[in-house]
Amino acid sequence: MTTVLRAHAEDQYAEELAILAKDDDRVRPPGWKLSPWAVTAYILGDGDRITPKYIGPRRIVEVAVATLATDRALLLLGVPGTAKTWLSEHLAAAISGDSTLLVQGTAGTAEEAIRYGWNYARLLSEGPSRQALTPSPVMRAMAEGRIARVEELTRMPSDVQDALITVLSEKTLPIPELNEEVQASRGFNIIATANDRDRGVNDLSSALRRRFNTVVLPVPATAEEEVDIVSRRVDQLGRSLELPQTMTGLEEIRRVVTVFRELRTGVTEDGRTKVKSPSGTLSTAEAISVLTNGIALAAHFGDGVLRPSDVAAGIAGAVIQDPVSDRVVWREYLETVVRERQDWRDFYRACRDAG
Repeated sequence: MTTVLRAHAEDQYAEELAILAKDDDRVRPPGWKLSPWAVTAYILGDGDRITPKYIGPRRIVEVAVATLATDRALLLLGVPGTAKTWLSEHLAAAISGDSTLLVQGTAGTAEEAIRYGWNYARLLSEGPSRQALTPSPVMRAMAEGRIARVEELTRMPSDVQDALITVLSEKTLPIPELNEEVQASRGFNIIATANDRDRGVNDLSSALRRRFNTVVLPVPATAEEEVDIVSRRVDQLGRSLELPQTMTGLEEIRRVVTVFRELRTGVTEDGRTKVKSPSGTLSTAEAISVLTNGIALAAHFGDGVLRPSDVAAGIAGAVIQDPVSDRVVWREYLETVVRERQDWRDFYRACRDAG
């Protein structure tokens, strides 16, 4: 038993990684723990001993893995909830055996997060030295020949983004204060993620974009595919959080996914009715969150069976991001679509009560 709320991918799936490493007789790029073929098998699963970590087109994963085997960095681009962070973590775990070399991009991210900082107590007492230097995750990845992850790249200020240009083009990180540099060891690369809803926040310069190979992660193509993704993740989260066993039928999962897809695309499943879309993204990740919260409600405050009343409040909270315009969209959808579905009457009443 572990007291860690969320284990790193390389720890949580250590057994699967060991199985693949043992059977992996294919060529491994320098510094890689597994061959590209085995990394892809780890990500997509093999239908037997290896569980799928990402459900989507195989070619997307193959292109991402092949990119990391070259000298080009990888940019995972997509709308929120398309598993960009999830995929980057598992790619780093399979390739380097370490997914923790992470830079989280925010408006307040400083250049030291990409390059290096200083232990100012030692700097003042000893002057500039390697001992006084505090390496960034990127610097550590370069020195150790591992994968560094940069999350939400477009949320970082442009001058901080551009600190990556020398790292990606020259594979070196200068330390002018010491008249030294850190050269990247074999196996080093960078996986960055960006939300394409954030275009215009801090757009990547053309110089930086050229140094990435961009892979766009799509939303699930079909409702069945999205239901499968949501079902798997809800089950995994329930077990990791040790939630009490709950009767979670596919009916409620399918209903939440249907609502999200219809509002996202602006048309009902049968294509007959157009509906307004709210301001939020209504991503697969949000559907997972709604259902996980519903399971907790059913387990702790209900009869142990996931019912419409357990997910209604969560759906309303996900849809209504703008309290004025989104509330109108949600009410209209309830009255024109949900109310007309005979087998959704309980869900309609629960949503009306929650709203």
